[in-house]
Amino acid sequence: MQTLRPSSTSYGGAYTAALSQLVFSSIAHAASDSILIFGKEPAYTSELVMWATKQVEAFAHLVKRHALSSSAAAGGLRAALECVQIALGHCSLLEARGLALCPTLLKLFKPSVEQALEANLKRIEESTAALAAADDWILANFPTSARQSSSRISSTSVGSTTAFQYSLTSSAQRFNLMVQDFFEDVGPLLSMQLGGQTLEGLFQVFDSYVNMLIKALPGSIEEEANFERLGNKIVRSAETEAQQIALLANASLLADELLPRAAVKLSPLRQYPYKDDFHRRPADRQNRHPEQREWKRKLVSSVDRLKDTFCRQHALDLIFTEEGDSRLIADMYINMDGHPDDIDWFPSAIFQELFEKLTRMASMAADMFVGRERFATLLLMRLTETVILWLSGDQRFWDDIEEGPRPLGQLGLQQFYLDMKFVICFASQGRYLSRNLHRVVNEIISKAMTVVSAIGMDPNSVLPEDEWFNEVCLDAMDRLSGKPRAINGDREIISPTASVSAQSISSVRSLGST
Repeated sequence: MQTLRPSSTSYGGAYTAALSQLVFSSIAHAASDSILIFGKEPAYTSELVMWATKQVEAFAHLVKRHALSSSAAAGGLRAALECVQIALGHCSLLEARGLALCPTLLKLFKPSVEQALEANLKRIEESTAALAAADDWILANFPTSARQSSSRISSTSVGSTTAFQYSLTSSAQRFNLMVQDFFEDVGPLLSMQLGGQTLEGLFQVFDSYVNMLIKALPGSIEEEANFERLGNKIVRSAETEAQQIALLANASLLADELLPRAAVKLSPLRQYPYKDDFHRRPADRQNRHPEQREWKRKLVSSVDRLKDTFCRQHALDLIFTEEGDSRLIADMYINMDGHPDDIDWFPSAIFQELFEKLTRMASMAADMFVGRERFATLLLMRLTETVILWLSGDQRFWDDIEEGPRPLGQLGLQQFYLDMKFVICFASQGRYLSRNLHRVVNEIISKAMTVVSAIGMDPNSVLPEDEWFNEVCLDAMDRLSGKPRAINGDREIISPTASVSAQSISSVRSLGST
């Protein structure tokens, strides 16, 4: 063992194979001789086990010194695992002779493999960070590698015509390829009980990439914190809405599809116990295992951080001017009753811009999230909720509505109700009207109506029928989309006062003045 040395041209696997052949064949001969001479006498069997264990420890020391250490330090996980597999293959042959030494060998090799695992993941993280600095955040389709394709279900499987095409930006493409390559030969990690540690390490690398995507959002309030967490790495800013949505496309596809598909190779149960499993996506099959199911939840949670930052930033850009003044103020409603002749019944400007923003994003998302429309729908739903929740929780706005210099009047209530109905209308048309959004909008309307009731006005008596509001909302959506629609021919939308069904405006005004 001491005289065997790796040559300058050999690699660790060859040295490990030669040393394994020498050591384990010698232990096998010793075991045979012991049984031949002493039989199964317990005392001698115990001596044999102790001697064999010492030989395995010496063997492991030499393999670590001449093969594993250099691989582990350089992040050569595959080379390190190859050495471990070769050694375990020889060691397992001793089990037929009653010597179960593999657990001892695994324990001795584990620190080196952990070091290689950590270095390998670190290299993926640093390579991705370097690419993010130059990423133009433009999605491009790319096929999977030949090695990946060959390991998948045959082309006769369901959905095989599109299974090998993905849309990612350059840094996400590289990240995915490195991860897929990383998981090609990870079998020994399971036998070393490193499956959980591997998944956690990969999550940390993905979470670091998500931090970079968050930093790429211009004006992100987390930019300074991420700058420190990323070690002052520079990330190119995603200036346009399309580029910013591409950030979400990167994160969601990696978390929902590509990383779970790679990580399923760490599953201890790789067979398909059910008949229909052959046609299931790998990401679906892996969900049967609690550890990987919890791991995928963490991936999704990380993507949610990016989604929340995206929605918050766009909501703030919509609500505030560049000077930091709020555009969503009570004056836009409480001042209306002083100028009744100047009113053009149409949604307020900020909600027009919200509709236009969501319409643009919906069009972009339709191209970027092909086959994953649910994610795009949830994104638009979250953005709409963010704006409305801001309005619901803006205490200054409600203080001015409730206790301002003038009360919220009839026309202001009608405009406010119209704005809220407009949000419900376009969210419903776009199929991103959530129950939570519907509930919050109803609570906001109820809050405004309560304010009007407090000054002695019956809000129901001054609000037109919902058909009038729906007509205005549909007309607004068409006009903002560049499609003017005729209403009763060429007639303009009539004033809401003509649609009030309960009391006349004069009686309402007299009621409000009493």
